[in-house]
Amino acid sequence: MKKTVLSVSALLLACTSVFAQQQDEKEQLDEVVISDSRHALKRENSGKTVITISSEEITKNQGKTVAEVINTKSGIEILGSRSNAGQNLSYFVRGGNNRQVLILIDGIQVNDPSSIANDFDLRLLALDQIESIEIVKGASSTLYGSGAATAVISITTKKASEDSIALRVNSSFGTNQSQDDSDYNVNDFSNSVRVDGTADKLTYVVGFGHQNTDGLSAVIGKESDRFSRINTNVKLGYKFSNAFEASIFGTLDKFKSDYDNSFPIADADFTSESEQFRFGIAPKYTYKNGSVTLNAAYTKIDREFKSNFPSTFEGETIALDIYNKYDFNNKFYTVVGLNYIDNQTEFIEEKSSSIVDPYVNVVYVSEVGLNVNAGARMNNHSEYGSHFTYNLNPSYRMPFGKGYAKVFGSYSTSFIAPSLSQLFGNFGANPDLAPEENTTLEGGVEVKLSDNLRLSAVYFNRKEENFIDYVVTDFTTFAGEYQNISDEFTVNGFEFEVTATPIENLTVNANYTFTEKKDVKVLRIPKHKANLNVAYAFTSKTNAGLSYQFTSDRLDTDFSTFQDVTLDSFNLIGANVNHQFSKHLSGFLTVSNIFNEEYTEIIGFTTRGTNVRVGFSLNL
Repeated sequence: MKKTVLSVSALLLACTSVFAQQQDEKEQLDEVVISDSRHALKRENSGKTVITISSEEITKNQGKTVAEVINTKSGIEILGSRSNAGQNLSYFVRGGNNRQVLILIDGIQVNDPSSIANDFDLRLLALDQIESIEIVKGASSTLYGSGAATAVISITTKKASEDSIALRVNSSFGTNQSQDDSDYNVNDFSNSVRVDGTADKLTYVVGFGHQNTDGLSAVIGKESDRFSRINTNVKLGYKFSNAFEASIFGTLDKFKSDYDNSFPIADADFTSESEQFRFGIAPKYTYKNGSVTLNAAYTKIDREFKSNFPSTFEGETIALDIYNKYDFNNKFYTVVGLNYIDNQTEFIEEKSSSIVDPYVNVVYVSEVGLNVNAGARMNNHSEYGSHFTYNLNPSYRMPFGKGYAKVFGSYSTSFIAPSLSQLFGNFGANPDLAPEENTTLEGGVEVKLSDNLRLSAVYFNRKEENFIDYVVTDFTTFAGEYQNISDEFTVNGFEFEVTATPIENLTVNANYTFTEKKDVKVLRIPKHKANLNVAYAFTSKTNAGLSYQFTSDRLDTDFSTFQDVTLDSFNLIGANVNHQFSKHLSGFLTVSNIFNEEYTEIIGFTTRGTNVRVGFSLNL
């Protein structure tokens, strides 16, 4: 506890000291958020907790993974992001789990119906494919349906250049070693190329990327486990008229990862492969005061595990989301839509389920400062019937200094549909499962004193009902089935964020999260977590940054003894430098875990020590 207080105090003192310095008064554009309502609203008029990861921030984090960048944000812990590149990822958002997080790519839900959690694997994505990321925390099932219980991660991919043709090449290389290795061998290579542009009414993007990583063992051992990923994408858009435009896309993402035996923990020559093919269309018709948009995609996922117990998984998803946005005036905005999802996968025989959800959402922005975001959805599932969710999210803003002060609150319900594996899978299937239900209460305040200082604090409380868990009925064979647990669980917590530009060219972002899950044993989720990122632009061409992350002690289970163990807290410090050599060429250098701190994410598994990465970007 003493280490926790000292680390968090140091973070807050660092923020306080920079606030005391002279502020830069240059004018900035108001931040706009979209994912919380599907309308482009000024941040001051949004009552949700929204995190925006801009294109500029992504550029400054070149060389990192998508999971690493998201893991620096408040309320989020992505377990496995600090380990071997092929390590499975767990998305702990506000004390939740993978099946409570919904991921969108260019507005379309992505998932894996062949997995137990029905979740999307962020290891399939490369960061240099991405333009920006918006994260809406809290229950959002009203707008986005099943799985949007703790967060919606909305990813927007790179758009076409306005030039007729543009060539972009990214290349980087670096070390990949644990705390016990100081050889600094180059074992991590990443390369991508993208051609895009605009020709009259046609836009196009064609991209290819490859990453190859070696040098680390998945478990603490002597051999190394390789990770290799390939990303291919094509996107075409055409503007038929001022009123109608459409785009089509196709992506093929796949990776191959070596992994080791986890029970018992030991080196092994096991391999997993995952391949995802996505094809979709996105037409949009704009009319006076509104627009109609269709986001539709077909996804096919194949996974194979080569081990002592080999297995293969196949999944297919058809996702359609059609919605009408209508602005009655500059105060009243509406969205009315229909969401359809069909999931299929192979067990002993092919199994499928479908969801048909009509939904409506309204936003009212008043001149006196009162704003309301409210909506409802009727979920119709082919297996368990209908389920109703709703959201009420009022907020009130007032002028404050050169900015505003905003208080907000929300009461929202959400649901998590049981996966096909839980309903019909080969182990523990139960076709009588009901959806998990979450009720989330939030309240907070955000103060923007000027364009150079914004602070926010939010309290959240989530009640989980009908939690789906695997219940062992035979402790000799560990056979059992998935069941809805009758007990209710409560998660509450507090998030604090600071964004500041205390002096010209210096930016500071800091956050602290307290998470407490009651009534149940919590594994691998820190109660306290803090992040600090400081960046300074020495010139218009050169900037540098320092990052600090504190993660408190956590409980884990040592499955060699089946005893619970408390993992020590840890502190990680990193640095990066970016430089623009010319109009067309830029480069970067990053160093992670500068002090080579030893720590554990998962008992028996390797974590990364001090590592260096160098890269460049060529734009023609």
